Amino acid sequence: MMKFVVLYPPQPDIEAFKSYYVGTHLPLVRKIPGVKATRHSFDVRTLAGDAHYACIFEADFDDAAAMGASLGSPEGQAVAADVPNFAQVPPTILQYATTVD
Repeated sequence: MMKFVVLYPPQPDIEAFKSYYVGTHLPLVRKIPGVKATRHSFDVRTLAGDAHYACIFEADFDDAAAMGASLGSPEGQAVAADVPNFAQVPPTILQYATTVD
């Protein structure tokens, strides 16, 4: 399985960020073909309680090929193009394969 993770740092107007993210961005995300599951949280803290991120998003894909096809689709490209509309501070994006232990 492939995991796609987006780490959004603190934003200047967090309430505007949350409103746009939930009302506009996530509905676009739900249109991406081939996504197995998604999760997000605005309650992101370290074990020490520090909040280095305003939001975290995770998406699961069957494999790297499926992820590439999904993110490269018109719907995936629309989601990527939408990020600057609400994230004044750009996110960090991670992708990795997972292994069940």
